[in-house]
Amino acid sequence: MRQGQSLVMTPQLQQAIKLLQLSNIELSAFVEEELERNPLLERDDRENEPETVELKEDGQRKELELDGSSHSEARDAVDADNEALNVSDSKADLAGAGDSNSWTGANRGGSFEGGDYDAAANTSREKSLAEHLHDQLSLSGSNPVRRMIAAHLIDLADDDGYMRADLAEVAARLGVPHGDVEAALNVLHSFEPAGIMARDLAECLALQLKDRNRLDPAMTKLLDHLDRLAKHDYPALQSICEVDADDLDEMIAELRALTPKPGLAYGADNTRAIEPDVFVRENPDGSWRIELNTDTLPRVLVNQSYAAEISAVARSEKDRTFITECAQNASWLVKSLDQRARTILKVASEIVRQQDLFLAKGVAFLRPLNLKTVADAIDMHESTVSRVTSNKYVATPRGLFELKYFFTSAIPSAGGGEAHSAEAVRYRIKAMIDTETVDDVLSDDALVERLHHEGIDIARRTVAKYREAMNIPSSIQRRRVLKRAS
Repeated sequence: MRQGQSLVMTPQLQQAIKLLQLSNIELSAFVEEELERNPLLERDDRENEPETVELKEDGQRKELELDGSSHSEARDAVDADNEALNVSDSKADLAGAGDSNSWTGANRGGSFEGGDYDAAANTSREKSLAEHLHDQLSLSGSNPVRRMIAAHLIDLADDDGYMRADLAEVAARLGVPHGDVEAALNVLHSFEPAGIMARDLAECLALQLKDRNRLDPAMTKLLDHLDRLAKHDYPALQSICEVDADDLDEMIAELRALTPKPGLAYGADNTRAIEPDVFVRENPDGSWRIELNTDTLPRVLVNQSYAAEISAVARSEKDRTFITECAQNASWLVKSLDQRARTILKVASEIVRQQDLFLAKGVAFLRPLNLKTVADAIDMHESTVSRVTSNKYVATPRGLFELKYFFTSAIPSAGGGEAHSAEAVRYRIKAMIDTETVDDVLSDDALVERLHHEGIDIARRTVAKYREAMNIPSSIQRRRVLKRAS
């Protein structure tokens, strides 16, 4: 016997939160299970225009209104703060107050079997290659602009672990210099497994040899002539690499011990496809159109006629209870799916409104943005915005991004105006340094002064911190390099 105190979430809140956390792909799998489990649910195959929000040039947006008390209940369940979620330290408590995992009893508003709202977001499956790389990226210490570029490159990688996209096209799409994309790719080349994000086989093998400290000049020459190796032209390779036959045999054996497709270590079947949850398109007048991706958004409805038919023939109390629970489950799922879609669209439209300059001009124009700003603007809890922006992707004219990537820290304005994002300030510092000449090398103090003239109020130590984070040497070291180059 023990005495304790705990707060248990309602089944409605559990389900609403579960659905809000899922991506469209995960949601489709969840709904498929419910269609098999609940005889009163069926797919809604009717043609329907996707819900959209139009952002005008003045930043005004069309609001999505929710009519009806049932939708209000679903909205309240979705928009729960962290206090409502901090109900217990154990998953067993979250499963419900009953003695089974299924929700039972018509007076509790229906149920979905499986109880635990964390079940849909668990980590029992193996991580995909993209997830493994994103985890390493979050710990890499890269500056936010480079991290955003790197995240985009990760999403372009194929199942083999190669990054075959054209870097010039990526740079143009993101609105950044080609060198920044190269630098971001170099960061990814240091990730595990060795050889990942290579652009071709030779680079993949070179990265693995470098990781083993075995990339010597002879091996580099061999990698440059893999075509001759494929033709078994060993005499020519001995001459090119300046080694004898025994050394060449050892080098070839070393190459054969490497992995030509490092991405397959995670299995193609485990790689989760990334589908955008939201599309952002530019209208001819310069405004933005935000649209839900209905191709991956499951839609269901309650078969009321079948419910009435089987209710009429139900004889036992057990049968009637089962039919009632199925009807309530189906009804609540329909409402929750509708509210989930509206909530995602509302959050995405506010993010687009805040970051319209990024969409129009590139990464350097990211604005400072946090969860509270978005939550206050749309009258929701920060925790709701946090759940919506995780594992949700938006397809924009500049590429595919996870919604959470648009949140940045802020640098105050020198004139008391609008603040600047830390990413944009870092980008501006790098741009200034990239244009230096041997006669005009900027010290940290000079950078502070120039930034101040541009309306950015920043301390010298912050400039130094940002410069060091981007692996940019001091002004004295840069001057020496420029002198040697000249």
